[in-house]
Order: sequence, then structure tokens, then C-alpha cells
Amino acid sequence: MSPAGAPVGGLLVLVDPVARRLDGESVRIARDVLSAGAAAKVSLPDSPEEFARALARRGHRRPVIVGDDRALVRAVGLLHRERGLRGDAAGVVSVVPVGQMGTLGLVRALGVPLSAVSAARAALDGVVGMRDLLVDDSDGVVLRGLRIPPVRPPVPRPAGPSVRSAYRSLVRTLVGPPPTAARPARGGAGGHRLRVEADGVVLADVDRPVEDLSLEPGGGGLAEVVVRVDGTAVGARARVVTVTGSDFRYRADGAVAGPVRRRTWTLRPAAWGLILPR
Repeated sequence: MSPAGAPVGGLLVLVDPVARRLDGESVRIARDVLSAGAAAKVSLPDSPEEFARALARRGHRRPVIVGDDRALVRAVGLLHRERGLRGDAAGVVSVVPVGQMGTLGLVRALGVPLSAVSAARAALDGVVGMRDLLVDDSDGVVLRGLRIPPVRPPVPRPAGPSVRSAYRSLVRTLVGPPPTAARPARGGAGGHRLRVEADGVVLADVDRPVEDLSLEPGGGGLAEVVVRVDGTAVGARARVVTVTGSDFRYRADGAVAGPVRRRTWTLRPAAWGLILPR
């Protein structure tokens, strides 16, 4: 960690349009605190496209993202795609969480205070923590981790009232009073037919279903991958992880992506910085 301090060019306070619609009061508080503590340019984009243009025109201003998890991931992804993440001050961002509680899990897990006042103060005088980044082969980014969860069997839709009544009448006619119903067994989870490679080493292949997979930055310049096959977890540390197979979806930083048939993630050590409270 290193001291943050306002950069020479000041701050770019970039307010996500969703945050402005959901909680204008928290946005106002964040703007007031930030403007009182540094030279701050406030941008109020009305769309993701305007958000991207404002970030691209930041100059030497340090971005402060006012919004939820998706706004932070979007900002870091844009910086990556414009090659603004070089492991130095150009890739340092702050975030003031504004959004519904269910959309703030990532920023909370990263250590950002959920209070608009506390987060804005941290943006002014907090410390920079450099963080690893997972980058995929479509130029997407993962800040904290991703998972390919188990396949759940579909839940049958209940029949309508008239169908159920007719069915019960037929059963009573044919077999008499039904026995006491047994408690139905809980449906189990299935697996994905996937090939998982970590730096070229095969951890799982399509002949044995993958029940679960997790991948996250693991420190030391490597990612941690854990694959569960036949109830056994197989782990590895690698720089490059490739998953191939039938169409699969994955959950990255709380958002669902896919379906895809192949995805490769590469770890970029200390690629971006997040300002946190001292």
C-alpha cells in the first residue's frame, strides 16, 4: 500500500447513470465531500457510451467511480482496453458505492466502505493497493474471481388446479386411497463436459464431468484455480487458465457471462490500483 493523495490534475468524479437514478442523495453527498477536498471535475453521463467517453477524456485526473459493482468493473475494463493499466498511477481508481445492496458485493469484498461519506474520504486521503487482474481472450476483465457453478436440474412446473384434481380422481378410481406420500428426494447437481488447462497442464477433461470450478487472483503473480471432479477438488496455481467444452456460462464479479465454448484467462500481476481507507 502507498499513500494516495489527490494527483496534480485533480479528480474526475464519474457518476454512473444508474446510481444517479437510484440514490441522488448519496451521489450529492459524495460530490460535496470530494469537491471540498480536491479539485474535482464532475461528469454525469447518461449512458454507458457517455461514461466511456468521459473516462477516456480524463487527462491527468484520477477517476472516482460513483456507482455499483458493474460501474467499477466497466471502468477498469475500459482502462484495460485503452491500455491505461500499466501497474502505475495511471491505473489507480477510487469507488464510492451507490446502488442496491445486492449490487455492491464486489466493492464490499474489495474493502471499500459502503458509506458514501467514508468512501469519498478514502478517495481523498486513503492508500493505494495494487491488485492483480484476470483478463480473458475477449478483452474482458475479472477483478476478484469467477466461478462455473454446478448444473442444477430443471424444476418441473406444477400442473394447473383442474389438471391436479382430474389426476387425483383418476388415481383414486384405479388404485384406491393413496399411501402416505414419501418425502421427495432432493435433486442433485450435474456436471459440465469441460477440459480445464492450467499453464498447459490438464486438470480435467471432457470424459469426467466438472462439478464446479473457481478461479481468482492468488497473489505472487499467479491465479488460483480449483476444479471439482467426482467429488474431489483439484487445485493449481497458474498464469494462464483455459476452459474448453460444451457451451457454458460463468459468474464473474457477480455478473453472469456466456454461453461460450472456450475461454482463456491470463493473470496480469499488480495491473490496477484501488484506493482504500488507511
